[in-house]
Amino acid sequence: MSLPNFFIVGTGKAGTTSLYSYLRQHPEIYMSPVKEPSYFASEIRAEVLSEPMLRHIALQSRELPAVLNDGGTYKPFGWIAGEWEDYARLFHAAGDEKAIGEASAAYLWSSTAAFNIHARLPEAKIIMILRDPAERAFSQYLHQLSVGFTGATFRQHIEACARAGEGNLSATYPFLEIGLYHQQVKRFLDLFPRSQIRIYWYEEAWRDPAKLLADTFRFLNVDDKFQPDLSSHAHQRRAPRFVTLHHLLKSSGFWYPSKALMPAGALSRLRKLAFHAGPSLRMDPADRQYLTDYYRDDIHHLSTLLDRDLTSWL
Repeated sequence: MSLPNFFIVGTGKAGTTSLYSYLRQHPEIYMSPVKEPSYFASEIRAEVLSEPMLRHIALQSRELPAVLNDGGTYKPFGWIAGEWEDYARLFHAAGDEKAIGEASAAYLWSSTAAFNIHARLPEAKIIMILRDPAERAFSQYLHQLSVGFTGATFRQHIEACARAGEGNLSATYPFLEIGLYHQQVKRFLDLFPRSQIRIYWYEEAWRDPAKLLADTFRFLNVDDKFQPDLSSHAHQRRAPRFVTLHHLLKSSGFWYPSKALMPAGALSRLRKLAFHAGPSLRMDPADRQYLTDYYRDDIHHLSTLLDRDLTSWL
């Protein structure tokens, strides 16, 4: 039975979907057809998801058989592998590929995933991408706006997250917690030899994707001369122009069946009208300072742990 020998464990909103997409082009790499099965994160199970997330799963999971049949990517929380037999099925189609992997960004945040992966697959290699936690949080907020999980301003949202504490998985938890990297990284370092772990830094890695991928290929012991198609990015930064209307439409459940009836051209034009996109979407400096203060101590601890200057995050 083929099983993963490497994992992309996070962090969320740091390019893990792009990395997944590029790696699956390599002829010597097999990637799970479902991105983010999250099997090894014991915290992620249907019974602890909030109602909006459960509705999101129910709507998206209808598409799962087609996705598995055509080899498409499924992303995230569209399907959760809660049972080992279901998880193992994701790798039945693997052949003689040297590297077999999956990408679940929750594994880095999860307090259980590192232990669970090590207990079953101790020889597995671990890949993580770390991003300035304030920028990571803003990117996650924009994503939550785009899918209708929140209609609040960024400051309202992060203050709600700070008050929320632990509970059911929702738009407010985990959110700020995902950027507290020190203990997350340490969990993997405590269990896996350093030679089995590759840590990349978002701010420099994605300036030169070809260099990032060549290094990843060498880490996975596959042909590092292979050049995947880098012409597309998995996600572009965007936010709805009419936040309240967008939130009501998405949360009502009306959007998904309506979208299925639209011609592709009409849907593309509607998205251009409905969303702001690109580098003009910037965090307010006051919100940036709020988050920098929140993460400051953890950044210092991470800097010491990895012997890395992280003053650019402060």
